[in-house]
Amino acid sequence: MTRSFLLATGVLLPASLLAILIALAYGSVAIAPGDLLAVIQGEGSRLHNTLVLELRLPRALAAFAAGGLLGVAGALMQVLLRNPLADPYVLGLSGGASVGALLAMLAGLSMFSVSVAAFAGALLSTVIVFGLAHGTGSWTPTRLLLTGVVVAAGWGAVISFLLAVSPTAELPGMLYWLMGDVSHARNPYPAWGVLVLVVLLALPLGRTLNVLARGPMQAAALGVAVRPVEWTIYVAAALITATAVMQVGAVGFVGLIVPHMLRLIFGNDQRVILPASALGGGILLTLADTLARTMIAPEQLPVGVITAMLGVPVFLFLLYRSR
Repeated sequence: MTRSFLLATGVLLPASLLAILIALAYGSVAIAPGDLLAVIQGEGSRLHNTLVLELRLPRALAAFAAGGLLGVAGALMQVLLRNPLADPYVLGLSGGASVGALLAMLAGLSMFSVSVAAFAGALLSTVIVFGLAHGTGSWTPTRLLLTGVVVAAGWGAVISFLLAVSPTAELPGMLYWLMGDVSHARNPYPAWGVLVLVVLLALPLGRTLNVLARGPMQAAALGVAVRPVEWTIYVAAALITATAVMQVGAVGFVGLIVPHMLRLIFGNDQRVILPASALGGGILLTLADTLARTMIAPEQLPVGVITAMLGVPVFLFLLYRSR
């Protein structure tokens, strides 16, 4: 475990720093490495200081925090379901959080109330998916996946209805936010706080999660309190997803791609995968957002478009392998 942990952090920490530096350097106006270094040292021009410190740095930090949260949420859900297809977006958690946030926005509530509504929507979606999938028998990967896809489609219909009755002036912004938009994320620090807290709390549970990944019966036989651990994961995944949705909207597939790729490289030890997913998710979403605002600059694409382009082929590949 120690060797894999050191290898993962030794690779991903420098990659995280590099991703953030790339996000600071590139956009509608590219900044040369020497000019970027001057800004970091407090000696840059006024234009470069404004671009880097006031515009790009908060956006890069917000994208990194949201990506890290989605990566950790995906890793937790995949342990819980023992299914590599599990992801907050695929299972409808992102849709539930989006509906909660949109309802609060339409009601004119404060940002704190919007966050609470997003969390409530994600939690409600979790209860619906796992309640319907469980039924009177045990969960199966196919039943959970189908239930999650159907619930996600249902949330999509509710979102369409809310958009149809929304004031015309607010419609473009809401649509862009729903497709994943980092440009409105002005304060990334609460999301960073949640990300650090979740990783610190999840690390001591790594050994328990390793046992739970083998199956609930094996975990119970080895002394794991299965139900309390499962419900802890439910609530944590809902909180994490709601926080990420509030930052950047309903960005999909980060929680699917990142843990899967990291397991191929570092194995399936959750004591390694959870912190690695936080860094890997942050790297992916930071680079995706940089790409989204440079591909057709000065126009910007929703970051969810980029992650969907990456995630859909991975999802279909995993679905094909799980036959």
